[in-house]
Amino acid sequence: MVRVLPLIVLLSAWWLVVRLKVWPEVFVPDPRDVWTSLLDSERTHDGQIGLSGYYLHEHLWASLRRILVGVSLAIVFGTALGLALATIRPLRLVVEPYVNFIRSLPPLAYFSLLIIWFGIEDQSKIWLLFLAAFPPVALSVLSGVRGIRQERIDAIRSLGANRLQVVRHVVLPATLPELFTGVRLAIGFAWTTIVAAETIDGIPGIGGLAWSTKKFQQTDVAVLCIIVIGLSAIALDQLVKWLERTVVPWRGKA
Repeated sequence: MVRVLPLIVLLSAWWLVVRLKVWPEVFVPDPRDVWTSLLDSERTHDGQIGLSGYYLHEHLWASLRRILVGVSLAIVFGTALGLALATIRPLRLVVEPYVNFIRSLPPLAYFSLLIIWFGIEDQSKIWLLFLAAFPPVALSVLSGVRGIRQERIDAIRSLGANRLQVVRHVVLPATLPELFTGVRLAIGFAWTTIVAAETIDGIPGIGGLAWSTKKFQQTDVAVLCIIVIGLSAIALDQLVKWLERTVVPWRGKA
């Protein structure tokens, strides 16, 4: 009930604002219109399939697929780079500032360049999502490895462990919690980047659909897209948290 209460308050305030006509409906749509848009998005009406020629679930899946590919690549390369930066000091001194440089850039700052390099189709979008998700993974792994106490490594080495055993029994267990934190951040950055990624040739795509609403001032569809993106992001984050509890049950118990 505690979790549902804020939602009830928000919907009530939304309904009240519309009822009192505080703002025109072009600014704040009626909740019933958003609900109607949701129903229309999954059916064919007047010969038109869903919204912008695709059903809502097709828009959502197109965006999810781009995010999953971009974030998966970011996890693979970000983990490898994070481990390298943590163990090779000269590499860290040279490369880490550039990772922070990429992390600080807004996506639209380099999206045009990616389009010139890779075209307007999915490749440029996946690259954009990868670049948004890559730095938090790499920096989280770097932080996890650097946070390992030297005494733990010395202790396992004194028992005769080789380099591979040190990595397996000390480095990986100590780094996994930070890695999952980085993955959650990476997914969040990817979701905040999806609209920018789908501004060009982004249909089907939930971000592209949201971007397209400005042309005809479809506020109800825009709000629907915001709700879908938010709920999908929460669901994906909960999935990662479940995986973390399964893979890293010792987190918080050290």
